[in-house]
Formats: sequence, C-alpha cells, structure tokens
Amino acid sequence: MDEFIVYILFSEKFNKNYTGYTSNLIERFKSHNSLETKGYTLKYRPWKVIHVEFFNSKSEAIKREKYLKTGIGREFIKKIIDNR
Repeated sequence: MDEFIVYILFSEKFNKNYTGYTSNLIERFKSHNSLETKGYTLKYRPWKVIHVEFFNSKSEAIKREKYLKTGIGREFIKKIIDNR
C-alpha cells in the first residue's frame, strides 16, 4: 500500500515556507535541499521539515495540500511556525 505525505518546509534564513506532497519524504527533502537545479525551493535553502501529515491516497494528500495553500491553511502554517 502506498502512503502519501503532505509536508511543510521552512527556511529560517529567508522566513519562507513551502508546502507539498510526496510518497517519499526523504528523497523529496534531499531534492529540495541539494539536488534541484531550478525552482522556488532552490532560492531559499536550507529548508527544515516542520510538519508532516500521512494519507492513504494521493487524492487525499492533494486535497490537503490545496487546503493548506488557502487563507485558512496559511494561518494554520503560520501558527506552526510561530510555535516552533
């Protein structure tokens, strides 16, 4: 059975966050911090994983990722960052 993970990354250096989903958090995290050669996350390295949620289906993970990118979801992320 596949497991999907919604994750939130935070760059303390730039005070930026990034939300995404994956089925392999370790490899995706490596990609964000060292392997990628283009894209948003490249500019704000280094990243820390500050929150993860697990889902049984890709569609559930995508739905949650989209929610976290709404205004209410961004408030949820802000609380996580503020309480670190």
